[in-house]
This record gives sequence, structure tokens and C-alpha cells, in this order.
Amino acid sequence: MLSRLSRPQALTVCALPVAALIAAAVCAPLPFSVAQPGMTADVLGENKGTPVITVSGAPTRRTSGQLRMTTIEATGPDADVSLKDVIDGWFATDRAVMPRDAVYPSGDSVKEIEQYNAEQMRKSQDAATRAALKYLGVHDKDVKVTLRLADVGGPSAGLLFSLGIINKLDGDGNGGDLTGGRTIAGTGTITADGKVGPVGGVALKTQAAHRDGATVFLVPKAECADAKSELPRGLRLIPVTTLKGAVDSLVALRTGKGSVPSC
Repeated sequence: MLSRLSRPQALTVCALPVAALIAAAVCAPLPFSVAQPGMTADVLGENKGTPVITVSGAPTRRTSGQLRMTTIEATGPDADVSLKDVIDGWFATDRAVMPRDAVYPSGDSVKEIEQYNAEQMRKSQDAATRAALKYLGVHDKDVKVTLRLADVGGPSAGLLFSLGIINKLDGDGNGGDLTGGRTIAGTGTITADGKVGPVGGVALKTQAAHRDGATVFLVPKAECADAKSELPRGLRLIPVTTLKGAVDSLVALRTGKGSVPSC
């Protein structure tokens, strides 16, 4: 059949299936999620009208400045992400394309994923409370800490929760405030013994922090390179590996005494 067609006609006929395949690929759902900077919340203040940190059994202090935990927003586990979405995300500085399995547990339903993230947040809050009270030398039978943060899941707010508890109970230990009146943001998981771990989407979280007024960003040291990749101008990075290191860095930043690490 093609032998009876002119060369332009033959090329057109051959190109049609290729074009159809490309069009199908562009529209077909792919196993990726597209993420962007999400909300931030001041753990020293309120979230949706409710205090994020409530302490009973010990006096709390009036705080200044802000400690903002950061998030990313990703397309849902059941959302269709096309090739066009992936290409657009690769070239955008305010979005990131990640394998869906890196964002959500593989094979789980939306409800199961929501339950998983809620459980991760609960464990993170427990670890953050234990780490903060251990740092302060306070027994958790004497002090009760309640953490509430609506519509946020996962463990990446652990470091900021711990810092918020310490700031409300003890500040910098010498009557000052850990924030020094600044808006400080950050991210990082935390263990009960105060070790800070890496999280995902750090480059997007720095953008969310800068958008919401932060001038300092606490980042797990292992993720310095990621944080620097799209760092907004005017946002200072401080790498951390432990809760004590984070506190020491903030005190040094506030007082101007001692060294403040940088990425």
C-alpha cells in the first residue's frame, strides 16, 4: 500500500501511529507525584484557633518570634499525573516531581495512607515531647504536653515541636527566647534521644518558609545540598544533627556568642 503513495503521503501515514502513541503517553497517568511548597505553622502559636503546644504541670513563659514547621503539598495518591505534568514539574523551580512510592506507601488505599501519616505524626509528637523534656531534665510524669496540628501528617515536624516545647518551658535557659524575636523555620524528624533525621522536599520547604517570613531555616545536615539547590535569597541555612545542636545554634545566633554552623 505504501508503495503506491507519494513520499510525503507515506511519511504522513507512518507518522500517524507515532503521533497517537505520543498523545497517549502525554495523557496516560504515570507513577509520579508533583509537589509544591505547602503550609507552614508557628508551633509557638495557634493553628486553626487551637494552640499547637499546650503544657500542664509546669509554668510556661511568654514567647516572642516564631518557630514555623514547614510542609509540602503533593498530588494525591490516586491522582492522575500525566507526562505533561511531569515535564512541567521538572522545569519549574516551585515544584518537584517525585516517584509516588517515595511520597506514599506503595499499594495502600487513600484511607490507609491517611491513617499511616496520622500515626507517623502521633509517634513524632511523642518522640518530640520526650526529647524536649529529656533535654530539660524534666520527668514526663510531672509535665504533660499536648500537641495539636490539624491536617498535617508525617514525622517531619518533630524538631520544631521539640524546640517549641523547650522555648515555652525554658527559652534559652537564661531568660531569653530561642528565636531572638526572629521568624525561624525548619524541618527534621527527631528521636526520643534528640537525634535529628532527614526528610523529603527540603528545597520546597525553604520556599514555603521564605514565603511566610522566615529568615532562618534549620535543616538536617545530610540535606544541606538539597536545601541550597533552590534557596531563596535572604534565607539563612543552619544544619543540625541533634536537638542540643539546634538549641546551641539558636542561642549563638541570638547572643552573637559562639559559632553558628552553615551549609
